[in-house]
Amino acid sequence: MDLDIDHLRGWIGREDSASEVLNPALVRQFNATFDRTSGEAPGDIAPLLIHFCLAQPAVQTAGLGPDGHAARGGFLPPVPLPRRMWAGGEFTFQGDIRIGEEVRRVSTVRDVVLKQGRTGPLCFVTVNHEVTSDGRPVLNERQDIVYREAQNVAGMKSTAAPAPAGDDVMQITPSAAYLFRYSAMTFNGHRIHYDKDYVRDVEGYPGLIVHGPLQATLLCQFAADLKERAPKTFRFRSLSTIFDTADFTVNAQTEGETMKLWTAQLGGPVAMEATAAW
Repeated sequence: MDLDIDHLRGWIGREDSASEVLNPALVRQFNATFDRTSGEAPGDIAPLLIHFCLAQPAVQTAGLGPDGHAARGGFLPPVPLPRRMWAGGEFTFQGDIRIGEEVRRVSTVRDVVLKQGRTGPLCFVTVNHEVTSDGRPVLNERQDIVYREAQNVAGMKSTAAPAPAGDDVMQITPSAAYLFRYSAMTFNGHRIHYDKDYVRDVEGYPGLIVHGPLQATLLCQFAADLKERAPKTFRFRSLSTIFDTADFTVNAQTEGETMKLWTAQLGGPVAMEATAAW
């Protein structure tokens, strides 16, 4: 495949922005999805990482690609590799989003890099998101996106060792309803999260795929619950895939003022690893 990296790097510096008022209804839906409770009245502190559900790009249905993502070449560069995945990122927390405030997201493409992986070319796109709430800086996020070739995954098995259990463990059932609710809240049309026929027959996976942002939210919330306060920084990366074919665990191990966290399908390798720091 001819991949013109110089052309794609022309997207560096491109910006996109949007804003949305955080209303109590969304907080109720968020808490219901994650089986959590928190204040839901105007002025209350919003749940961690609810910003994934706010001010998201709203591409018209006619502008979606066959996988449910927005067609290439708008804000993000038109990388001609068919599979797009959320590879990881980092958050720096600067303040709290409060219910009833206007949340604004300003996104900038920071880098586009081509690498060669074991399965072929990989194109990494780095995006920075600056989030404010009623004009106050509350969050800076680095998002790492990777594009790759389609793989024949039928019959493929991971050779990685099963993940260990953490000092603290929470077990999650990734039901279709759970994944659909999260897709709906984040206005994420990627079909791998809700369309079992597509993910099995087109992409060749055994089941629906658990969202990267959903896993990051679980890990960050787990860290905050255990420490009884939100971290100052949270960084993470995806290593393998979790499907809806079995439960998965959220794990934590405290190391002084930092905490190591990871997700893993039951009996499977580490799927997402993270570090929270206070």
